[in-house]
Amino acid sequence: MHCPFCRHPDSRVIDSRTADDGTAIRRRRQCPECNRRFSTTETASLTVIKRSGVVEPFSREKVVTGVRKACQGRPVTDTDLALLAQKVEETIRSTGASQIQANDIGLSILPPLRDLDEVAFMRFASVYQAFESLEDFEVAIKGLRDVRQDDAKVGESAPRPGRS
Repeated sequence: MHCPFCRHPDSRVIDSRTADDGTAIRRRRQCPECNRRFSTTETASLTVIKRSGVVEPFSREKVVTGVRKACQGRPVTDTDLALLAQKVEETIRSTGASQIQANDIGLSILPPLRDLDEVAFMRFASVYQAFESLEDFEVAIKGLRDVRQDDAKVGESAPRPGRS
C-alpha cells in the first residue's frame, strides 16, 4: 500500500475493524517514512454473470427490487426485504466464489422468500422458474406443503421448556 502523502511503497497496519454489515474491513495504516496515518477500506468483490454474458457488481438493491414485485399487496416491509437481500448475499459469499451466475442468485432468493411469505414465494417462483401450466403450480404448492409438514415435525420433536 503506497502512502498517499509521500508515495512510500510500504505502510504498517495499526488497527483493523470490520464494517457494520461485515462486508468490508477498515484498516488504519501508518507510513514508516513520513509517519503520517491514513485509512483504507477493503472489500471482497462479488460479480454477477448475467444470462447475456455481461458482468456487473452484485447489488442487494437489485435483489430487493426483484422481490418487491412479488411482494406487492403482501404484509412484507422494506426491512424484511433488506434482511432477505442480506441473507441472499451471505449465502452467495459463503460459497467463496468471486463470480456467480444470475440464475444462482434467483435460486438463493427462493428459500428465504419462502420463509418470509409463501404467496410472494409462489409469485416469484412462477416467474423465475417459468411456470407454464397449472401442474407447475401444483408441484410447487406440494413442495411448500411438504416443507411446512417437515417444519411441523421438527417443532413437535423439539424439547419443550419445563418438561423432561
